[in-house]
Amino acid sequence: MFPLFPALTEALADPDGAGARRPALRFGDRSLTYGELAATAASLAARVGGADRVAVWATPTAETAVAVVAALLAGVPAVPLNPRSGEGELAHILSDSAPSLVLVAPGDELPPVFGPLERVAVDVRAPDRAPPAHGLADPGPEAPAFVVYTSGTTGPPKGAVVPRRAVAATLDALADAWQWTGDDVLVHGLPLFHVHGLILGVLGPLRRGGSLRHLGRFAIEGVTRELGGGATMLFGVPTMYHRIAEALPGDPALVRALAGARLLVSGSAALPVHDHERIAAATGRRVVERYGMTETLMNTSVRVDDASRAGTVGVPLPGVGLRLVEEDGTPIGALDGETVGEIQVSGPNLFTGYLNRPEATAEAFTPDGWFRTGDMAVRDPGGQVRIVGRKATDLIKSGGHKIGAGEIENALLEHPGVREAAVTGEPDDDLGERIVAWIVPADPQDPPSAQELADHVAGRLAPHKRPRVVHHLDALPRNDMGKIMKRALTHG
Repeated sequence: MFPLFPALTEALADPDGAGARRPALRFGDRSLTYGELAATAASLAARVGGADRVAVWATPTAETAVAVVAALLAGVPAVPLNPRSGEGELAHILSDSAPSLVLVAPGDELPPVFGPLERVAVDVRAPDRAPPAHGLADPGPEAPAFVVYTSGTTGPPKGAVVPRRAVAATLDALADAWQWTGDDVLVHGLPLFHVHGLILGVLGPLRRGGSLRHLGRFAIEGVTRELGGGATMLFGVPTMYHRIAEALPGDPALVRALAGARLLVSGSAALPVHDHERIAAATGRRVVERYGMTETLMNTSVRVDDASRAGTVGVPLPGVGLRLVEEDGTPIGALDGETVGEIQVSGPNLFTGYLNRPEATAEAFTPDGWFRTGDMAVRDPGGQVRIVGRKATDLIKSGGHKIGAGEIENALLEHPGVREAAVTGEPDDDLGERIVAWIVPADPQDPPSAQELADHVAGRLAPHKRPRVVHHLDALPRNDMGKIMKRALTHG
């Protein structure tokens, strides 16, 4: 299992070789070759080796990438911290994970909640002499690589312990699905405290021996510049692709840049079909979606050579078992594109458990070892998976039907008067639950009426899926990854 990054090990073994001179990471105007990254990270690994865990103040910088690679080279679990978290959440994470020290960029100030915890400044300048490759740790495939904290929507965040084999299995499975090689250059502006931006977006290129150009923060100009300057892949979340879709009609340079990309990938939430269609029509390039979670890393993806329709997240990745089940746990065999069930998964991509939470870990798995995702989906005759929402917030039981909020949201977004849409359920004496739409109008001065939207949805889906109540908002509440926070939508 070790090395997780063959190109870094090669660069350590032969610091003057051609492999060491290959570009690895670029953040703004700061770049590191594989030789420089290997020497810098190995030097830091020698400093942190032996620690139980290390926290990483995960700003979107080269220091974060070096810190995480160093922890992995040392065989020490890394705990990435969101710099935008409040002090209460940070205090919980620090208490729960008990890191030995925190890795931080020089000059960054940490909140008072860190107290006397030892700080180690990350120097991205390559040292004159790095430790030899054979002196690095090999803790084995089951050893923890990360403790990644969940969003904590139903209580304090839980630390998902992600083993090294899950990181390798996911990245290798994506390489198979996306034909990802060392010749690829990835560009993205995702945060580095979670699975998407950090494990896929930083460690993915390094495992393949390719390179990353990080934008610091997402910007249309940066996407245009980097894809137009040789980058081959783009990672983003739906809010980013929505902005791209909005900008395309008036930005021919952006059209050319996207048209020249090898692969466009969206994740962390469902990309509306309307945005899929607008991007494909303007550029000739489709956006590939994949599906994963903190606890499972990646489960499914549309393959680069598969012409699946927009709105699906593809088929299970190599090595991943996936099944849909009824509420009582009975497996659903139907591949009809209509029967809704909860997704359960198994495979080498799974986490080993929640840190210090044996009861929560036990509840997360079925007796036969499948992980309960809490996500609801359907599968079509070709086995393609289409997510319809979260069991807790997106499954609406109305009039005897199980309805996924996602398909109604997609239908609403096809209406020209709707800019953003979210769908929830609320109690109804007759139906059990009624469908509620939360709309950001394209024109706040002339929003579409509730009847107009109900007729629009009924004409595209079915009458029982039409919204019974419509609320107009200035904006939908979203988290750092662009996901709509439905629990913040209230009916008052």
